[in-house]
Parts: sequence; C-alpha cells; structure tokens
Amino acid sequence: MRLLNRSLSLQDMTLMYLTMLATLVVILVASYQAGSSSGVKLPYHIPLDPKGDLQLSWNISYALQELYLELQVRDLHEGLIFGMSDRGELFNADLVVLWNDGHKSYFGDAWSDSTGHVTLDSQQDYQLIEARHTPEGFFLLFKRPFSTCDPRDYVIEEGTVHLIFGLLDKPLTSLEQLNLFLIHSGIQRVLLLRPDSPSISLPNDVRTLEVLAPSITIPEQETTYWCHVYQLPRDIPKNHIVMYESVITPGNEAIVHHMEVFECAPQLETVPQYSGACDSKMKPRNLNYCRHVLAAWAMGAEAFYYPPDAGLPFGGPQSSRFLRLEVHYHNPLLISGRQDSSGIRLYYTPTLRKYDAGIMELGLVYTPIMAIPPREPHFQLTGYCTAKCTQTALPQGGIFIFASQLHTHLAGQGVRTVLVRGGQEVEIVQEDKHFSTHYQIIRTLKKMVNVLPGDVLLTRCTYNTDDRKTVTVGGFGIEEEMCVNYVHYYPRTQLELCKSHVDPGYLQKYFNFINRFQGGDPCDCGQTSVTEQFASLTWDTFSAEVLNSLYNTAPISMHCNQSTAQLFPGDWERQELPQVTAHLQRPPYPCESARSPVARSDSPTEVRPNSRA
Repeated sequence: MRLLNRSLSLQDMTLMYLTMLATLVVILVASYQAGSSSGVKLPYHIPLDPKGDLQLSWNISYALQELYLELQVRDLHEGLIFGMSDRGELFNADLVVLWNDGHKSYFGDAWSDSTGHVTLDSQQDYQLIEARHTPEGFFLLFKRPFSTCDPRDYVIEEGTVHLIFGLLDKPLTSLEQLNLFLIHSGIQRVLLLRPDSPSISLPNDVRTLEVLAPSITIPEQETTYWCHVYQLPRDIPKNHIVMYESVITPGNEAIVHHMEVFECAPQLETVPQYSGACDSKMKPRNLNYCRHVLAAWAMGAEAFYYPPDAGLPFGGPQSSRFLRLEVHYHNPLLISGRQDSSGIRLYYTPTLRKYDAGIMELGLVYTPIMAIPPREPHFQLTGYCTAKCTQTALPQGGIFIFASQLHTHLAGQGVRTVLVRGGQEVEIVQEDKHFSTHYQIIRTLKKMVNVLPGDVLLTRCTYNTDDRKTVTVGGFGIEEEMCVNYVHYYPRTQLELCKSHVDPGYLQKYFNFINRFQGGDPCDCGQTSVTEQFASLTWDTFSAEVLNSLYNTAPISMHCNQSTAQLFPGDWERQELPQVTAHLQRPPYPCESARSPVARSDSPTEVRPNSRA
C-alpha cells in the first residue's frame, strides 16, 4: 500500500511538473509574440536587407523620449554594425557595434569619420538591455534617447531616417580596425517616430477591394517601377474609403519597397489596359492623367485609417472607373524568377460618413520659372497658400488636416509645411529634414491641424544639385523638380490646389540684370524660353545668391484653383509675399534641459548571450 501511495505521489509530481512546464512555455511564447523576452513590446517591424536575414523591431516612448530597438540576425558570425546618417552615408555615421575580439564579445556606441573608419564614442548613449540566442537567430535589444546632446550622435526626429547596417565576418582585436567601406553594408529608410496606432473599429458593412499586381515576374534589376491599370465596375455608387493596408506576396517583403494607387482623371472615358514598367515607351500616355492619390504605402508603414467622421469619396459620377497601381521593386541582389501579386487593399463603406475627405496640393506650381542653380548643396524654394486664397475658399470653421504626403524628385533633401496665422508660425503641419524621393508615404499627423480662413500655409523645400545642371520645377520628369505637399483634410472644399510661383516679370528683370553684370546683352525675352535663359547663364556664387534673393522678396502669382482647375474669382497676380515675423522654436530635449549632465559610461559593454544587461 505504501508503494502504491508513493507511486501516486510521483505521478502527481510529474503531472504538476509537466503542467508548470507547459505554462512556462505558453508564457514564453506569448512574451516572444508581444515583444522581446524582457517584456518590452515592439509593435513596429521592417526587414533591413533584401533577403530578410536582418530584421529591425522597435517601439517609442514619447514620455521618456527614448527608442527601444531590437535587431534579429538569422545567422550571426562575428558581429554587426547598425546606425544612422544624414542620407545613408557610411561616413560621419552614428553607430552601434557588436564585435568579437577572438575571446569576448562587446557592444558599444561608436561613430565613423569622413573616411569610414570607426571609433568608440567617449559618451556611450546606446544602452544594452538583452542579448539572446534562439532557434530563430540572434536578438540584440537596446535603447537610446531621441537626442543625446553628443555632437557625434544622430538626432532622431519625425520624418525619414536613413539606417545603415552590415555584418562582420572576422574578429576585431580593436574597434579601430573597422572601416565601413571594407564590409558588406546596406541602407534602409524608415519612419522611426510615428503616431500611436489608433484603436478604430470598422463599420459592420465595410467592404474590401484589392488592387494587386497581376502575378508578374519581378525584373532581374535593382530598381523597377511597375504600373498596372485596374478597372472598376460601371456605375459603382459613391462610397467612403475608411482604411487601407498593404498586401505583400509572402517572401517578397524585403523587395516590395513602396506602392501607390492613383485614380485617373474623371473626364477620361477610356484608359488602355496596361501592365508593365512605368518608364516603358509602350506605356499609354493617358496614364499620365492618373495622378489623384487614393492610397500610398512604403516599407515599414502601418495600416492607414481615416478619422471617424470622414472618408475619402470613391465611386459615383465625380470619380473615374480607372485606377493605376504603381509598385516599386528594390531588387539589388538581382533575384530572378520571383513572382509577385502585391498591392493595396482598400476598405470602403456605402454608409457615408459625415464629411467627405479631400486632398489639396500645396507648394510650388509646376513651372520652369522656379529653378535651382547647379552646385548648390542647400538651395531653398518656398510655395505659398496665401491668406487671400484661404479666406476665399475655406468655410468659416476651416478645415482639419489629418495626414500629408510630401513630394519632390531626386534633388529634394528636406520639406517643411508650416501654418502661419497673423504673421506668426503656429504649427508645423509636416516636416522631414532627411526627405528621400525613394520613401514617400501618406503620413498621419500626431495631431490634426485646423486651418482657418485667412491663414497661410508655407511649404519650403531644400535641394542639393551637386554638380548637375540647372534644375527647374517644371513638370513630372524625374530630372525636373517638384515641391509639393498633398494634404489630406476634411470637410472637402472646392479648393484643390493652392500654390505659387515668382512673378514672371520680376524673373525677366533678374535675367537682364545678370546678363548686363556679366558683360552680355539684355535678354531677348520674347524669343527665348525661360529654360533656355537659365541654361545660358554663367552660374557663380553671385548669380545664385541674387536668384535666391529674388525668390524671397519678389511678388508671386497665386494658383488658387477649384476642382475644375479654374481659378477662384479674384486678382491673383503680383501678390505680395506673406510676412512671417515669428518662428516656432523647437522644445528642448531632456538632455538640453537637464540641470546636470547624465553620467554615461565611456567603455563598451561586454555581451554575454542569453543574459540581460
């Protein structure tokens, strides 16, 4: 009997042990799915390399102004580098490095100089939280403040962040042996700082429409823009788009870089069926009139939601039956034979919301009158939506901007739209100091901006022309430039475009002055185009500075356009520039307002896998 009781006791103990073990496994799996094993939730994810072997997950603490970042490496050898730089350069970069000296592994805050050589930072601002090996790979969790007040560190701000990364394949006896130009590295662009994800429930009658690429073979080349025409059923009634999200073919997450869905112009009765490269000579010309943005997604972006009271009109007599899907494939490894049916899923409802949402263009008119001289690293152009236009076109309560999409071409380096009221800057609508034409998405604002009649919206773009020829803001070609912010707002008004350019007569005065100053004859303005006049100039520091001064002082021509492309009634020529007498000041970072500096280590951290720092 005692033996039987002992046997039962052992069975009970075994069952209890197995139950506890199963419970522990469930807890660990749940912890892993929610974030890291340390309990830090990491809701944002992006593949860094084209194969997806290196992944980044992160979270944001606005209260502490800190970022939590976790790198997952499928197959780690001797270490890795990860960091940020202004444009994704390997030089003058802010880095975190994991390396092995042949005996031990170390984690440290570092920086690269103008030649790519790496040096350990005297102020260690990256804090290691955890390093662990799992069957899925190696995980490295760490954090850092948005700003460290260290002049060698990158300041993490809202807008595009250029990430650099690379893996080390041999030990380093000292970090100073490392030169970034001698390792295999890559670049990825992402929005690290973003608004909190909304908890919005979709209506019960919501429907979906998937605008997808038709099972194409991704070309065996680094960059491809693929265009596909999608045709809606006839007589589709008016609906409201209330949300959209990406649909990525499994396995292609690291190749599908960004996507957009455009609605064609309603007056186009037919658009030829087309699926092919966007720059092909076979592309139908009508596709150039499919530019009304319905949805835009880029790698790392979350689902996009409209405010509860508004939706984007879709269908009905004022819309087109034709959509254009554009997919950017980034295939630097030249992977061949990869099939793709990626695109965007639209969520729409026939139950119309209180307000129609609208899209308005701000910035500069497409015209060669506005130009950027060659060899200018930081040339700025500004487009205005004037008080006269908003007073004429906006309702008494104004409009609410809830999202925006900044846009330039190759020379664009930064874009900023600011709200001016009574001559004072009162709110930034959107700003991206590290803008890239290769990463353009619709960005939800952290807080809606109320624009009232009589307000001014100022959009300023910064360009870098390096050694290229004069670049004009003249059209849709990639070698020309743009300066645009497509703002998404409600309630929808008839104001579809609020942009400006310098008065043409004052520009001709500039040409006459510069030609005489340089010893030439006054221009024959009636016989020579503006583009030709710019091309004939001998550019030097003086001619560039005078042009900059002209753009910042001369009267402007306003395009205060209705949705019919007609101007609102009024005189819009030779308008005085809006005056801005007070500029917004950036709030101080915690490291700037601290009474005493925070003591930080000047030594790297020894890394012991499967342990917390």
